[in-house]
Amino acid sequence: MGDAAGIGPEIIVRMLAAGLPHPTVVYGDIGILQSAARQFGSSGRLIFHGYSDMQAAIRAKDERKDDGNTVHVAVLSRRAPLPSGLQPGRLDAAAGRAAYDYLCHAIDDAQAGLLRGIVTAPLNKAAMQAGGIDFPGHTEILAERTGTSDYAMMLANDELRVILVTIHVALASVSSLITRESELRTIRLAHLACLQAGIQNPRIAVAGLNPHAGEDGKFGREDIDIIAPAIAQARAEGMDVSGPWPGDTIFMRARRGEFDIVVAQYHDQGLIPVKYLGVDHGVNVTIGLPFIRTSVDHGTAFDIAGQGIADPSSLRAAFDLALAMSVAPASETNSLPRGQN
Repeated sequence: MGDAAGIGPEIIVRMLAAGLPHPTVVYGDIGILQSAARQFGSSGRLIFHGYSDMQAAIRAKDERKDDGNTVHVAVLSRRAPLPSGLQPGRLDAAAGRAAYDYLCHAIDDAQAGLLRGIVTAPLNKAAMQAGGIDFPGHTEILAERTGTSDYAMMLANDELRVILVTIHVALASVSSLITRESELRTIRLAHLACLQAGIQNPRIAVAGLNPHAGEDGKFGREDIDIIAPAIAQARAEGMDVSGPWPGDTIFMRARRGEFDIVVAQYHDQGLIPVKYLGVDHGVNVTIGLPFIRTSVDHGTAFDIAGQGIADPSSLRAAFDLALAMSVAPASETNSLPRGQN
């Protein structure tokens, strides 16, 4: 559910009310979701059922019968309900801690093979840290809790796929984190991401770190001494990868169809081009986890939370991409029936 004080509850109930093509549960606070459904006109369409774990939801599935006008939603939480009176748009430590707890619950169920994938609504880093959780974002929580060391963030929309070598670090620290190993690891993950998306022979482009990819060493030697050798190694492993290309033109070339994915060196280099094209259909994907995780390409939007104007398009795009990139878990034959949300 993400941060309860943000737009997560609103976009979730809007998406659920529109109907989904696959069994779905929500990890979150049933009271918050019920309130959101009432506020945004979906209370007659959505009926929420609270459970402490997935097995309890599965056991109760026969009690939930859709009649064409209503959608039954299983809400999972193993923590106490959030306090009443939570104000949309205001930073709240309890909401920040709860967002972390919901995510951990979902991760544990995915690790147990109970989920096909996880789709995350936005959390607020400041609220989470106020709640005693010191992580920069979803990605790092997912990696630590699953014990994943080789992972990367990919942003995707209908026109671009971009994967990052470094993620949430200060710009002054980026250069020291650019190594042959980190470059090669990210190129391999780019290859994997494309395969998971159904691209059989991915064309991977690597953006340079420095202006003009270093201009033959005039603007720094990282592109020559670190990035280029990693690309050569990836080619030796059989991958179709090229670069380093100047960062000011590579995204335009990828958008024209020359490449299937771009490896960007740092957060803003890669995310600005994707988000400039619009966040409505952008999706954040964590590559390298033992399950599929997708997310919206926007934040908690405290400035519009509770106003009824949040757009669920990015959340639906994240849901659809999670289905497209994942395979059904072994437990699916015992899970919630199709059409039962």
